[in-house]
Amino acid sequence: MSPTSLALVLAAAVLHAIWNVAAKRVTGDSRVFVWLYATASAVLWAPVGLVILAREGWPDLGALLLAGAVSGVLHNLYGVALNTGYARADLGIVYPTARGTGPLLTMLVALVVLGEQADAVHVVGGLVVIAGVAVVASSGASGVDASRGLAGVRWGLATGAAIAAYTLWDGHAVTTLALDPVAYFACNAVWQSLTLAPILRDRGRRAEAVRMSRRHVREIALVAVLSPLGYILVLVAMQTSPIALVAPARESSIVIGTLLAWWLFKEPRPAVKIVGSLVVLAGIGLLAVPA
Repeated sequence: MSPTSLALVLAAAVLHAIWNVAAKRVTGDSRVFVWLYATASAVLWAPVGLVILAREGWPDLGALLLAGAVSGVLHNLYGVALNTGYARADLGIVYPTARGTGPLLTMLVALVVLGEQADAVHVVGGLVVIAGVAVVASSGASGVDASRGLAGVRWGLATGAAIAAYTLWDGHAVTTLALDPVAYFACNAVWQSLTLAPILRDRGRRAEAVRMSRRHVREIALVAVLSPLGYILVLVAMQTSPIALVAPARESSIVIGTLLAWWLFKEPRPAVKIVGSLVVLAGIGLLAVPA
């Protein structure tokens, strides 16, 4: 990776860890929360995306709308899985499990489905990631925390699968399809909002949306601003660096997220989680070694 791409990805990792802490503070229906921040993101970024498209002469709108729709669905699955995990388990388990398994699954899909080749160092890196995830999961696997630890691993794995899916698709959109990252994410946010809007047909969820928007307005605003900003930086990095390197480098946010979980939420056994996170990072580093 070039120094510029690496700087973009590391900045995105910091933003990602911060908005995940904000999301952890939110209580209530995870689908309602995802709709609220996706809608706020759409309101914020759609005008910017339209300006960019107008300046570029409205290029290939069909590809943009279709790719954005697929991405919106994948990001909704990610958001619901992540926030459900936060409601049922510790951030210090869900976050590193999700962020560690995402690049591993991306590698597996590239090998099995796309037919890419992997060196032995990449296989070892995948095994190290799995070992690190196991260490993090063990931090909640004793006594009364056993069920929360298991739930954290389950939802973390589901979130990691969604991360792999949207990373592969979004990389295809901004490289092969050559879509502008900002306009693409703006389209993504609009589709996220539209595809989740039907949940508001339920009167209880409408009331929940009103309650949540009042009680957690700061958290919704933080996610709506920082999540798109961080991910746009990643999309820009994908245009000049291999996705196989960008995806692992993003996961430097694991250590930041784990430390914040210990500091802000006083989650138990921080030493074990930090050791596990560092092991995950070591494995990710091996995954990032060029072939």
